[in-house]
Amino acid sequence: MKLVVGLGNPQRRYQGTRHNVGFAVLGELAKRFGLGVAKAKFHGEVVEADLEGQKALLLSPLTYMNRSGASVQAAKGFYKISEEDLLIVCDDLNLPVAKLRFRAKGSSGGQKGVEDVIRQLGTENFPRLRVGIGTPPEGWDWADYVLSKFAKEEIPEMEQAVREAADAVAVWVREGIGFCMNRYN
Repeated sequence: MKLVVGLGNPQRRYQGTRHNVGFAVLGELAKRFGLGVAKAKFHGEVVEADLEGQKALLLSPLTYMNRSGASVQAAKGFYKISEEDLLIVCDDLNLPVAKLRFRAKGSSGGQKGVEDVIRQLGTENFPRLRVGIGTPPEGWDWADYVLSKFAKEEIPEMEQAVREAADAVAVWVREGIGFCMNRYN
Protein backbone atom coordinates (compact mmCIF):
# COMPACT_ATOMS: atom_id res chain seq x y z
CA MET A 1 0.00 0.00 0.00
CA LYS A 2 1.10 3.56 -0.73
CA LEU A 3 0.43 6.50 1.57
CA VAL A 4 0.09 9.85 -0.21
CA VAL A 5 -0.17 12.85 2.11
CA GLY A 6 -1.18 16.31 0.98
CA LEU A 7 -0.19 19.06 3.39
CA GLY A 8 -2.36 22.06 4.10
CA ASN A 9 -4.51 23.81 6.68
CA PRO A 10 -8.12 22.90 7.49
CA GLN A 11 -10.93 25.47 7.53
CA ARG A 12 -12.65 27.21 4.68
CA ARG A 13 -10.58 30.40 5.01
CA TYR A 14 -7.45 28.53 3.89
CA GLN A 15 -8.99 27.05 0.72
CA GLY A 16 -7.25 28.34 -2.36
CA THR A 17 -4.21 29.61 -0.46
CA ARG A 18 -0.66 28.88 -1.50
CA HIS A 19 -0.07 26.73 1.58
CA ASN A 20 -2.96 24.39 0.65
CA VAL A 21 -1.58 23.15 -2.66
CA GLY A 22 -1.05 19.72 -1.10
CA PHE A 23 -4.75 19.52 -0.23
CA ALA A 24 -5.65 20.58 -3.78
CA VAL A 25 -3.52 17.80 -5.30
CA LEU A 26 -5.09 15.22 -2.98
CA GLY A 27 -8.53 16.51 -3.93
CA GLU A 28 -7.71 15.94 -7.59
CA LEU A 29 -6.41 12.43 -6.82
CA ALA A 30 -9.53 11.58 -4.82
CA LYS A 31 -11.75 12.83 -7.64
CA ARG A 32 -9.95 10.65 -10.20
CA PHE A 33 -8.99 7.56 -8.23
CA GLY A 34 -10.98 7.63 -4.98
CA LEU A 35 -12.97 4.57 -3.99
CA GLY A 36 -15.42 6.31 -1.69
CA VAL A 37 -15.98 9.31 0.48
CA ALA A 38 -13.45 10.79 2.90
CA LYS A 39 -13.46 9.37 6.41
CA ALA A 40 -12.15 10.97 9.60
CA LYS A 41 -9.08 8.96 10.64
CA PHE A 42 -5.53 9.55 11.83
CA HIS A 43 -6.20 13.20 12.77
CA GLY A 44 -7.18 13.83 9.17
CA GLU A 45 -9.39 12.94 6.23
CA VAL A 46 -8.65 9.69 4.47
CA VAL A 47 -9.79 8.44 1.08
CA GLU A 48 -8.94 4.97 -0.17
CA ALA A 49 -7.84 4.98 -3.79
CA ASP A 50 -6.74 2.71 -6.61
CA LEU A 51 -3.70 4.35 -8.23
CA GLU A 52 -2.52 2.45 -11.27
CA GLY A 53 -3.78 -0.83 -9.77
CA GLN A 54 -2.02 -0.10 -6.48
CA LYS A 55 -4.01 0.39 -3.29
CA ALA A 56 -3.30 3.81 -1.82
CA LEU A 57 -4.42 5.86 1.12
CA LEU A 58 -4.86 9.59 0.45
CA LEU A 59 -4.41 11.51 3.71
CA SER A 60 -5.09 15.19 4.35
CA PRO A 61 -3.97 15.97 7.91
CA LEU A 62 -6.40 18.24 9.76
CA THR A 63 -3.84 19.12 12.42
CA TYR A 64 -2.77 22.35 10.69
CA MET A 65 0.41 22.51 8.65
CA ASN A 66 2.91 22.82 11.50
CA ARG A 67 1.62 19.66 13.22
CA SER A 68 1.17 17.40 10.19
CA GLY A 69 3.63 14.81 11.48
CA ALA A 70 1.26 13.33 14.08
CA SER A 71 -1.28 12.47 11.38
CA VAL A 72 1.37 11.01 9.06
CA GLN A 73 2.92 8.95 11.88
CA ALA A 74 -0.48 7.56 12.93
CA ALA A 75 -1.40 6.38 9.42
CA LYS A 76 2.08 5.13 8.60
CA GLY A 77 2.28 3.18 11.85
CA PHE A 78 -1.21 1.68 11.58
CA TYR A 79 -0.59 0.34 8.06
CA LYS A 80 3.13 -0.38 8.65
CA ILE A 81 4.07 1.63 5.58
CA SER A 82 7.75 1.96 4.75
CA GLU A 83 9.34 5.34 4.08
CA GLU A 84 9.72 4.58 0.36
CA ASP A 85 5.96 3.96 0.10
CA LEU A 86 5.16 7.35 1.62
CA LEU A 87 4.87 10.48 -0.52
CA ILE A 88 4.39 13.96 0.95
CA VAL A 89 2.88 16.56 -1.40
CA CYS A 90 3.44 20.17 -0.33
CA ASP A 91 3.96 23.75 -1.43
CA ASP A 92 7.43 25.24 -1.92
CA LEU A 93 8.06 28.98 -1.94
CA ASN A 94 11.59 28.41 -3.25
CA LEU A 95 10.23 27.17 -6.58
CA PRO A 96 8.59 29.25 -9.31
CA VAL A 97 4.80 29.13 -9.46
CA ALA A 98 3.56 25.75 -10.79
CA LYS A 99 7.02 24.12 -10.99
CA LEU A 100 7.06 20.49 -9.78
CA ARG A 101 10.05 18.93 -8.06
CA PHE A 102 10.44 15.44 -6.62
CA ARG A 103 12.95 14.65 -3.87
CA ALA A 104 13.81 11.17 -2.58
CA LYS A 105 14.84 12.51 0.84
CA GLY A 106 16.41 15.53 2.47
CA SER A 107 15.75 18.46 4.74
CA SER A 108 12.48 20.30 5.08
CA GLY A 109 13.75 23.19 2.98
CA GLY A 110 11.98 25.49 5.44
CA GLN A 111 8.56 23.93 4.87
CA LYS A 112 7.07 23.68 8.38
CA GLY A 113 4.76 20.74 7.62
CA VAL A 114 7.61 18.67 6.20
CA GLU A 115 9.74 19.73 9.16
CA ASP A 116 7.14 18.29 11.56
CA VAL A 117 6.85 15.07 9.55
CA ILE A 118 10.64 14.67 9.77
CA ARG A 119 10.51 15.30 13.53
CA GLN A 120 7.66 12.80 14.09
CA LEU A 121 9.08 10.05 11.87
CA GLY A 122 12.67 10.58 13.05
CA THR A 123 13.97 10.50 9.48
CA GLU A 124 14.36 12.64 6.35
CA ASN A 125 14.35 9.53 4.17
CA PHE A 126 10.95 9.71 2.50
CA PRO A 127 9.93 10.99 -0.95
CA ARG A 128 8.17 14.28 -1.45
CA LEU A 129 6.63 16.19 -4.33
CA ARG A 130 7.01 19.93 -3.99
CA VAL A 131 4.77 22.28 -5.97
CA GLY A 132 6.14 25.78 -6.53
CA ILE A 133 4.13 28.72 -5.19
CA GLY A 134 6.67 31.43 -6.04
CA THR A 135 8.62 33.71 -3.73
CA PRO A 136 7.07 36.50 -1.68
CA PRO A 137 7.18 39.95 -3.25
CA GLU A 138 9.63 42.36 -1.66
CA GLY A 139 8.39 43.57 1.70
CA TRP A 140 6.04 40.60 2.28
CA ASP A 141 6.40 38.37 5.30
CA TRP A 142 6.79 34.76 4.12
CA ALA A 143 4.06 33.55 6.55
CA ASP A 144 1.56 36.08 5.17
CA TYR A 145 2.57 35.10 1.64
CA VAL A 146 2.01 31.34 2.02
CA LEU A 147 -1.41 32.01 3.57
CA SER A 148 -2.41 34.35 0.73
CA LYS A 149 -4.50 33.33 -2.27
CA PHE A 150 -3.05 33.11 -5.74
CA ALA A 151 -3.18 36.18 -7.96
CA LYS A 152 -5.87 36.05 -10.64
CA GLU A 153 -3.29 35.56 -13.40
CA GLU A 154 -1.64 32.64 -11.49
CA ILE A 155 -4.84 30.62 -11.01
CA PRO A 156 -4.98 28.90 -14.46
CA GLU A 157 -1.29 27.97 -14.17
CA MET A 158 -1.80 26.55 -10.67
CA GLU A 159 -4.91 24.61 -11.70
CA GLN A 160 -2.81 23.00 -14.44
CA ALA A 161 0.01 22.34 -11.94
CA VAL A 162 -2.43 20.56 -9.60
CA ARG A 163 -3.59 18.31 -12.45
CA GLU A 164 0.03 17.62 -13.46
CA ALA A 165 0.98 16.91 -9.85
CA ALA A 166 -1.86 14.36 -9.61
CA ASP A 167 -0.57 12.76 -12.83
CA ALA A 168 2.93 12.75 -11.33
CA VAL A 169 1.74 10.97 -8.18
CA ALA A 170 0.25 8.21 -10.35
CA VAL A 171 3.59 7.95 -12.18
CA TRP A 172 5.40 7.74 -8.81
CA VAL A 173 3.18 4.81 -7.80
CA ARG A 174 3.94 2.99 -11.05
CA GLU A 175 7.59 3.95 -11.70
CA GLY A 176 9.12 5.08 -8.38
CA ILE A 177 10.95 8.14 -7.17
CA GLY A 178 14.08 7.82 -9.35
CA PHE A 179 12.02 7.83 -12.54
CA CYS A 180 9.97 10.80 -11.32
CA MET A 181 13.05 12.83 -10.40
CA ASN A 182 14.43 12.31 -13.91
CA ARG A 183 11.12 13.10 -15.59
CA TYR A 184 9.85 16.09 -13.59
CA ASN A 185 12.90 17.86 -12.11
